[in-house]
This record gives sequence, structure tokens and C-alpha cells, in this order.
Amino acid sequence: MADNSELINKILEIELNMFLNVPTHQPVDCQENADGFKLVRGSGFAMWSREALESYLEDLFAAARKDINLMTVKYARMDSIIPPINTNPLINRIVEIEEQWEAEVRKKYPSIVISQGAEQAGGSNFARYLKVEIETYSDKTIMLYYENLMVALEKGKNLSEKVYGLIYKQLGFASLEEASSAIGG
Repeated sequence: MADNSELINKILEIELNMFLNVPTHQPVDCQENADGFKLVRGSGFAMWSREALESYLEDLFAAARKDINLMTVKYARMDSIIPPINTNPLINRIVEIEEQWEAEVRKKYPSIVISQGAEQAGGSNFARYLKVEIETYSDKTIMLYYENLMVALEKGKNLSEKVYGLIYKQLGFASLEEASSAIGG
């Protein structure tokens, strides 16, 4: 059986392929930075339980079998081209938890958190992106993802801070404090 890094690498391989095949009218910078994509997405997945990773990998396989590009679906939802695809009530609860964590990290380390908190119709950019992302997950994956968040909350952990910590560690910083000082905060 694959360990979590192998699962994450499989997920990233499939997601990157989907991401690179999202139709665009013009080249998008982030589609030309596969390493950055893998760094950010992989750091997020590092916080997931094995069960959640396995479930999401199955979601990706199921979508591929149906010739559905989940990244295309996600961006179509971001642009309100298609209606909501999953109305699982846990989605809004997950978004509330993660938006709070993100706000805490943004307040603590304003120079290192990309400001995605700008308000727009339907909430912050961060919340909107997260919501439509989670809509692409199966109900099983949503439940397992939610369980991950509940475990973190029970332990008093902020998973957004842990994700940023992992990203900046992989970029060569010893801590978020060091990264914040170096970047200007």
C-alpha cells in the first residue's frame, strides 16, 4: 500500500494534468509553474488523513473515467458558468473553519499570506475558491476532510498555519517568523 507521500504524488500528477488542460483564452502564469502548483497543493494535502487522500484519489479516478476535468469544473464554478454541483451542508462549515484559520494567519503574518480575503459577491475570494473546490469532492471525501478539521480543532491546531509553515520550510525558511521577517513583516 502506498504511503501518504506516494498518494499525494499520485493526486498531484492527476491534478496537474487536469490543471494544464483547463481551457483558457490566454496563457495563465500559474499554469506555467508546475513546481509552484505542486508545492502549494502538496503542502495542503500533507495535512490530510490517509483515508481522505485515498477517497480524493478515487474521486479523481472516477472523474477521469467519466472524462471530467475537475479543475475545469472548479474554474467554471468560480466564474459562475455552472450552478453548484454539490450542496453538502458540511461544505459551508468547512469554509467557515478554514476562513477563520486563514484570517488568523493573515493577521499574524500579513507579509507572507497572499491576500485572498478581498470581498466579492458571495464572500471572500478565499472562501469562494475553497467552496467551489470542495464542491468537486465526493460526499465521502467531504466527510473525511471535515473529520480532519475536527481533529485539528480539538487539538487547537490551525491547519492553515501548518500549511504555510510547510510551504515556507520547503522554500528554505526555518519558520514562518523567519519568512515574515525576510519578506518584510
